[in-house]
Amino acid sequence: MSSANLLTDNPVLYESRFPDEARLAGRWVEDCLRRYGAGPRVLDIGCGTGRDVAYLHAAGRRVVGADLSEAMLEHARAHHPGPEYLQADLRGFDLAARPFDAVVCLDSALLYCHTNDELDGFLTSCRRSLAPGGLLVAEMRNGAFFLGRTELLDTASVNELSRQGITYRSTTTLRVDRTAQLLRRTRVWTADDGSPPVEQRSAWRLLFPQELRHLLAVHGFEVLALYDGPGPRTEPPWREGDLPAATADGDRLHLVARLTRAH
Repeated sequence: MSSANLLTDNPVLYESRFPDEARLAGRWVEDCLRRYGAGPRVLDIGCGTGRDVAYLHAAGRRVVGADLSEAMLEHARAHHPGPEYLQADLRGFDLAARPFDAVVCLDSALLYCHTNDELDGFLTSCRRSLAPGGLLVAEMRNGAFFLGRTELLDTASVNELSRQGITYRSTTTLRVDRTAQLLRRTRVWTADDGSPPVEQRSAWRLLFPQELRHLLAVHGFEVLALYDGPGPRTEPPWREGDLPAATADGDRLHLVARLTRAH
């Protein structure tokens, strides 16, 4: 069995597996930026295939998309031209020469910072890249959801997708690594074209709401909103103008914070 990230290495498959025809994520970000008065210069760190970058660009923002995966960046440049795309590691980047009015980090990309040093590197990089009063807008899994709840851990999740006559089947299992404070994922892909199975292993940091508030305060950010829903990946589907809930115990966590201290 080979080991690879089938979706990251194949952006077209990624978009087939995680469709967003309504562009809910980009619309949610734009709604947050307007609600909290962000300027036009936006960095999407961990931009993936560029769908959200393209939406913000079409909304009139001056957007830079950054990602570690060159395959994702090549796809974004080809399919969503207009914005600038750069290769960068969210755990440490320096784009201070721009600077930006908002940094956006979606789909749990922030949680690939597994250690405290990596989280500090991300927030230091955001602080360095933001203009005074700039926003950090993020959407991620919520570590608090896994305190005593096991419904996402008890059974494997099985999904199928078809592309160019090939059917791909994924079997995903999650487990909590309490010592490392990580949610570990194993995903095995099979295809009906006779290719060998592909096993993908990845993990997200389990961040809790109060822990996140503390980290942001240490780095000079004021939390403006921190809530579980509504958001681009919650049910029922998010709509423009929906107000944040007062709770933070659902599966997703949504964050808007303002930089109040640059150094």
